[in-house]
Amino acid sequence: MITGSFPADIFQSIFEKSPGSLLVKGDIPRFTIIAASDSYLQITSRTRENIVGKGFFEEFPDNATKDDENAARKVFTRVVETGQKIEVPVYRFDVLSNNTGKYEPRYWSCCNTPIADGGNRVAYILNTVVDITEEVMAKEAAIENENRLRLAAEAAAFGTWELNIQTQVFNYSPRLAEIFGHPAGTSLGLLDVRAQIYADDMEHIVVDAYLKALKTGKYLYEVRINWPDNSLRWIKVQGVLVYDEKKMPLMLLGTILDTTESKRDEIRKNDFIAMVSHELKTPLTSIKAYLQLLSRKLEPSNDKFINNALHIANMQVNRMTDLIHGFLDLSKLEPGKLKLNLQVFDLNKLIEEMIGETTLISPNHKISFKPGEYLTVSADREKIGQVITNFLSNAIKYSNKGSEIIVSCQQQAGGVQVAVKDEGFGIKPKDQEKLFQRFYRVESSRMKNISGFGIGLYLASEIIQRHKGKIWVESAEDMGSTFYFSLPLHNK
Repeated sequence: MITGSFPADIFQSIFEKSPGSLLVKGDIPRFTIIAASDSYLQITSRTRENIVGKGFFEEFPDNATKDDENAARKVFTRVVETGQKIEVPVYRFDVLSNNTGKYEPRYWSCCNTPIADGGNRVAYILNTVVDITEEVMAKEAAIENENRLRLAAEAAAFGTWELNIQTQVFNYSPRLAEIFGHPAGTSLGLLDVRAQIYADDMEHIVVDAYLKALKTGKYLYEVRINWPDNSLRWIKVQGVLVYDEKKMPLMLLGTILDTTESKRDEIRKNDFIAMVSHELKTPLTSIKAYLQLLSRKLEPSNDKFINNALHIANMQVNRMTDLIHGFLDLSKLEPGKLKLNLQVFDLNKLIEEMIGETTLISPNHKISFKPGEYLTVSADREKIGQVITNFLSNAIKYSNKGSEIIVSCQQQAGGVQVAVKDEGFGIKPKDQEKLFQRFYRVESSRMKNISGFGIGLYLASEIIQRHKGKIWVESAEDMGSTFYFSLPLHNK
């Protein structure tokens, strides 16, 4: 409590220059205004002549409700009766705007300090205010945006979550618990959530996504989870990494979505594709056999038209067979049924075989091979041959007749690298990023008449990744392309 008598004239002059201050008498209930600082008058749009000598609540009606303990009259009364300083963090008082001529809401932080006379009786209250309207408005806007985001997430069936990287504290919205098969109010820890993820997905997908997020700042994966009733579900998780002022990883923020229905639709679609493709294999095999018999029977006739027609028919059957095999592999790949038959073999020899088969079908391109030293890998020979054939067929499809295709196989640090280089149309940077995505095809006037479904490179990518290898492309428009894949070298 400040003690002393009413300030002298010189002190009053100083007071009038103080920031946001008003001096009132402790005369309950009127609280007569004794003095006001220039800044107080400015922020409340008042003049000193109009308010000095008036009761505080005559000039500043209390906006708070009678039951509100922060109501100004209650606060002033408690200050006089207790002699204690009382602060009000947020107080609303509407002020007449000089610009609009209307009252506008303003928010203040108030401090009420008692000043006692010589007998320790509270004679005056020093009321100081700070305009905090901008801070309050910003907080209200943030709360409104948060509520809108929450409502949008709920409407889209998203769950939201955040993970502190350092403390591993995990917070989430009620929807996340529901996505994992629990009532909305269930308390789940990070370990509880991870325990419901399939062990294989946790080890190979979630961990890889987390390590990638630490490098790129983006967190994305889709995995299988077990519900409490032992049913299988799928979830898709997306997030971003937040850094502290020292650029150190601080927080992961993201969303989670139940993708079970779309996954089940994919499984049904893949089952249908597998069934249709399997049924088509039998008649195609018969057609191919009859074409071969017909070719041998008519070969002595030396009829160029017949021989050429049979050759084209054989090529079309081979192309159709390749497409069917691709769809069959795709149908197995999606639910994780594509199995690898690992064996140790000479990679150079496999490449030579694939080049030989490709040359028979497409003799109009020159394919040269630069083998490295004797290189053995432990892999699925048929699947790796499929990747090599895909690289070669793409090089042929997307380059002019007579152009050269160069294949190389070289040992690199801890592995082996295969490259197929062509002199074709080349690929724009924006297309290179999506080239290995399922069903993606480059849109170009030169490529619109080239057949394909955009599954070859996707399958090749999945096959190489399942071998713990890497696949990529280097290309420039009109400068040709080089497709690469690498595999771990077999340790004898």
